[in-house]
Amino acid sequence: MEQSIAVKMFAAIAHDGRLSLLRQLIEAGPHGETAGQLARSAEIAANTASAQLLTLVNAQLIYSERQGREIRYFANYTSISALLTFLLKDCCGKRSDVCKKILKDCR
Repeated sequence: MEQSIAVKMFAAIAHDGRLSLLRQLIEAGPHGETAGQLARSAEIAANTASAQLLTLVNAQLIYSERQGREIRYFANYTSISALLTFLLKDCCGKRSDVCKKILKDCR
C-alpha cells in the first residue's frame, strides 16, 4: 500500500462519528447494515450519516450496495487488512513476538 492511500484512510477515521460507523460495520460482519440502521445506532441524522459514510466509501474502507429502496453498507475487510498490514509491516523491528501479542489482544 502506498503511504498516500494509508494517509487518506487514516484521515477518514480520524473523526469520532466516522470511526464509530466503521466499527459498527466491522461488528455487523458480512451482512452489513443499512444507512438508516447505522444512523439510528449512532443517534445521528440520516443526512449526517450519509455524509460520513460517503467519506468512508471514498477512502475505500467501506462499500455500499443498493437493495431496493435502501442502501446497505459493508466493511471493506480487504482494505482494512491492507491498512493494518501497512501499519504493522515492520512491527517492532520485525520481532514477531511483539506482533503476536498485538494480534492476541484483538481477540
